[in-house]
Amino acid sequence: MSEKSEELANAHVVVSGYVQGVGYRWWVMRKAQEYNLTGYARNLYDGDVELEVEGSQGMILDFIKEIKVGPSSASVTEAKVQWGEYQGKYKGFDIRF
Repeated sequence: MSEKSEELANAHVVVSGYVQGVGYRWWVMRKAQEYNLTGYARNLYDGDVELEVEGSQGMILDFIKEIKVGPSSASVTEAKVQWGEYQGKYKGFDIRF
C-alpha cells in the first residue's frame, strides 16, 4: 500500500438510484464495519442515501467502489463523493433515522 492510502480521511457520499426500502443502508453498515470505517448512513427525503465515513483513505476508496455497486436488491445510478479532513467524530458506524 502506498503511504497516501494510510492517511486518515473523511468522505461525504450521496448515493442515488433505487437505494431506499431495499436494505441498502444495512448493507452499507456491514461493509463499513468490514473496512473498519466509522460514520453513518441515512435516507434523504428525495430518495437518495447520505453517507459519511471516516478512516483510512485507502479503505474508504475500496468501500466507495463497493457502494457504487451495492447489494443485488439495489440499483445505484450515482455516488457523489466529497472529501474532507478526518475529524475522529464517530465511535462506530450507525444508521440514522
